[in-house]
Amino acid sequence: MSPLDQLDRTALLIGGDRREASDGATLTTENPATTEPLADVPAATPADVDDAVSAAREAFRAWRDTAPDERGRIVHRIATEIRDHAEELARLESTDQGKPLSQAESDIEGAAAYFEYYAGAADKLEGASIPVGPDQLDYTVREPYGVSGQITPWNYPANLFARGVAPALVAGNAVVVKPAEQTPLSSIRLAELCVSAGLPEGLLNVVTGYGDPTGQALAEHDGVDQLTFTGSVPTGKHIMRTAADSVTPVTLELGGKNPAIVFPDADLGAAAEWIATGIFTNVGQICSAADRVLVHESVREELIDRLAGVVEGYTVGPGTEDPDIGPLVSEAQHETVSEYLEVGRSEGATVRVGGEPMDRPGYFIEPTIFTGVDPTDRVAREEIFGPVLSVLSFEATDEAVSIANDVEYGLVAGVFTNDLTRAHRLTRELEAGNVYVNTWFGDTNQTPFGGYKHSGIGREKGLEALDSYLRTKNVAIDLGT
Repeated sequence: MSPLDQLDRTALLIGGDRREASDGATLTTENPATTEPLADVPAATPADVDDAVSAAREAFRAWRDTAPDERGRIVHRIATEIRDHAEELARLESTDQGKPLSQAESDIEGAAAYFEYYAGAADKLEGASIPVGPDQLDYTVREPYGVSGQITPWNYPANLFARGVAPALVAGNAVVVKPAEQTPLSSIRLAELCVSAGLPEGLLNVVTGYGDPTGQALAEHDGVDQLTFTGSVPTGKHIMRTAADSVTPVTLELGGKNPAIVFPDADLGAAAEWIATGIFTNVGQICSAADRVLVHESVREELIDRLAGVVEGYTVGPGTEDPDIGPLVSEAQHETVSEYLEVGRSEGATVRVGGEPMDRPGYFIEPTIFTGVDPTDRVAREEIFGPVLSVLSFEATDEAVSIANDVEYGLVAGVFTNDLTRAHRLTRELEAGNVYVNTWFGDTNQTPFGGYKHSGIGREKGLEALDSYLRTKNVAIDLGT
């Protein structure tokens, strides 16, 4: 059975109803492993977005007043529904996005875990009592914003749908989700499962379509009380400027150009495995990818050899065949990464492994390692979002920290060393919201995630993510005679 057969309809979800776009317009998704069409989905109009926001606002009132433990029970049932349909969701995700099936399976389990984790927090969103003196009682209450607009990316569509929707619902908000036009199918199916789990009508709305006009209409809608966006820096800046007109708070998780710093005393075999995982998972299409390796000159060649050995053993193929490397998500992304391969060569970098688009159907590019990269090179400074690793070298620790920090991004960084003191010092000196030591992708759904500098505002994941969906009201009561 095709994973598409599991979809009830590839339709908008507005106020509990499945429907087409108001003008009948559609967009076509494709299988990135074959370039063949997959499905036609509605291209929502601004009028459709307005209907979705209105439905969310109407549903919000009752949800806000629902007992927190009941909200938690409903959200927990969503986790159960996702696990009950994990196999079909993973296959749908792998087909639509292109990632290896085992990675899609991990993403779907992660999506279930978000709903499960935040469900447990529903009745623990407490305020505080503030001691201001005997003549006044002062306390705080944490309240939901209202309608959360969420614009999700194409690299982890199901997982990041859950990452934002779960805490927003638990905090008492209603949600309107606009998934990326390249990969809307798992979001459509997840919304169906949320309804099946008993989520009241109108609380979760899904409007598929292009960034403009659909995403733009959601970002500028004055009925949206909070915005969450994951994606590129330029789009994040645009959303922030748009939200400023209505003074709408935003949570932004944007790009990265993430350094992995390797010292001579590190376990080089383990470092090579972790770094390869960090850059080649999901074909490098991940904001926290290990884009740059900064390796001490004394072990540079040994580490490069180990990295090359890992990459040369990779299998490449359609995601549903569960290879190590799948296709890039789209023709546009394939063109972008291909251009960076030419940029790297023109700047004088040496291709140790890969370096070419693959002569086969689909959007495949060889996993690539550039050596001899200079810190000023574009491939060392710009986010490529593909399977391209740049290797740089250093002599002194201060030099490594300077190179690591000298980019506009600050999402994650990694340190590979057996010197505990050095590791602690570098975690303080690195300008990144997340630092991994002797590992990569060390964060979990319980740990806060977000960036410094141009990598974003606010935090996703963990209990800290709930701060994006709650605001604080202070209450002062005069007790004087």
